[in-house]
Amino acid sequence: MRDPSPPDEPRFALAARDMVESGQWLFPRRGSEFYAEKPAVFMWLQAAAYRATGNLKLAFLLPSLLASLLTLWLAWDLARRLWNPRAARYAAMALFVCLQFGLQAKRGQIDMVLVGMTTLSLWALLRHLLQGPNWPMAWLGLFAAGLGTVTKGVGFLPVLVLLPWLALRWRGPARLSYWAAGDGWRWAGGALAFGAGTAVWLAPMLIVALNSGDPALLQYARELLLRQTGERYANAWHHVQPAWYYLQVMATLWLPGVLLVPWLLPAWWRRLRRGDPRLWLLLGWSMLVLLFFSASPGKREVYLFPMLPALCVAAAPLLPGLLQRLAVRRTLAGYLLAMGLAACIFSIAAMSGWSGWAMNLATQRGIEAGPLWSLLVWMLGLGLASLLLVMWAQLQRVGSALVLFTALLWTTYGLGFEPAVDADSSGRELMQRVASHIGPDAQLGMLAWREQHLLQSDRPVVDFGFKQTWQAQWQAAAPWLREDPAKRWLFVLDEAVGPCVDASRSVAIGSSNRKDWVLVPGDALLPGCETPPLQDALIH
Repeated sequence: MRDPSPPDEPRFALAARDMVESGQWLFPRRGSEFYAEKPAVFMWLQAAAYRATGNLKLAFLLPSLLASLLTLWLAWDLARRLWNPRAARYAAMALFVCLQFGLQAKRGQIDMVLVGMTTLSLWALLRHLLQGPNWPMAWLGLFAAGLGTVTKGVGFLPVLVLLPWLALRWRGPARLSYWAAGDGWRWAGGALAFGAGTAVWLAPMLIVALNSGDPALLQYARELLLRQTGERYANAWHHVQPAWYYLQVMATLWLPGVLLVPWLLPAWWRRLRRGDPRLWLLLGWSMLVLLFFSASPGKREVYLFPMLPALCVAAAPLLPGLLQRLAVRRTLAGYLLAMGLAACIFSIAAMSGWSGWAMNLATQRGIEAGPLWSLLVWMLGLGLASLLLVMWAQLQRVGSALVLFTALLWTTYGLGFEPAVDADSSGRELMQRVASHIGPDAQLGMLAWREQHLLQSDRPVVDFGFKQTWQAQWQAAAPWLREDPAKRWLFVLDEAVGPCVDASRSVAIGSSNRKDWVLVPGDALLPGCETPPLQDALIH
């Protein structure tokens, strides 16, 4: 029901479409440049879905949907194996109701697929370490970790579960069901399995890059393997946050589960002191992941997401007992009540004109009156339904009410909010305006562009680089425009127009993603003018 929208979705969908159309699957492209910021595996999945369905709107979200369903099943099955079927149901539903899970499951980004792979790896490794020996499971877990690493660089994180396992073994052999002494060759096989997972994409990419003699391919490999991995972790140049940043992530995106922390922490601590190996491994691994990401100056809310399924599994055997406590039921009911009241108040305030937040949103996002009203109706419906759920639950069925509310929340998000902002967020409406203005026979170039504009264009587009400075892009774009000024137009960010364009002849074509955009016809360039260095705010 929607097109790819920032952040991230348009660039992945663009690269996936290019893979299918060009047949070049090893080196993802963003327009005329190689896209070296992420490995190709996630884009392979989108491209495979696009080839299978022929529908990019379906294909770009399908990998996340399938990965989310897999993650729910893995959480259910792991809790069933470690505890019992009742705990399994609580593990899956606890994961489902946490806000970050639903948010990522409905986005066409790498992170849901990464979490599917890391959870698969952890599921297999824990079956070996806690219920083994089961070497096929161990090798599967290490292979999945390797494959996760070439999906996103941190896919190796499940391997860290070996550290709390070794610590538990050091405390006393009787605490685990077996000790894999003398199995060095089997662990060597696990290392090979990890390498095989990474080699799915890394090996053919390196073979082609090293044997091609093409400097661009060699630069792609260096950029991806060095700058976008080790340097990005140790010396991040964006998303720099303080060490405590992830506390606020957990306090918001992990609602309502985080509300149970005052009861979960003491219960976990008692079981850890007794040496419960299941919690030692689940919670010990989670703490290592938290420390790993907190140590890097660059932080984003999605980085911590791989921890969430493990914590839900660790909480699962405790949840039936906790939900019998009056204080816990009141806390969760208060969450539902607060969400319902907030949705009602904000929607009614906007409908009645008491608050201008909705009109401000409509102005920023280019939302028309009809979709805006539909969004407010959906929000009001969510609020009223939440209040009815609180009345129905009456503290006795608050867990079921949470599951139903979560389903209503993401239905409202998908049917109400996303369609309302889609035309602006995806750049579709703006690019339709561009196509209408320049006509079907015109040629279009782009400068200081964003991925959604290239994706939404109705014709082949000439771009002059994405990471190039605006001055360098102008130096390439100006000769291209002058070759056929009657038929060629340049789509440019307003801030990047520069002094060599006759402002009276350029066309302000509209806004998208809170930026203003301009069309420059070929005959609007001033003769003999050279564009000076510009402040590349969009890049920096």
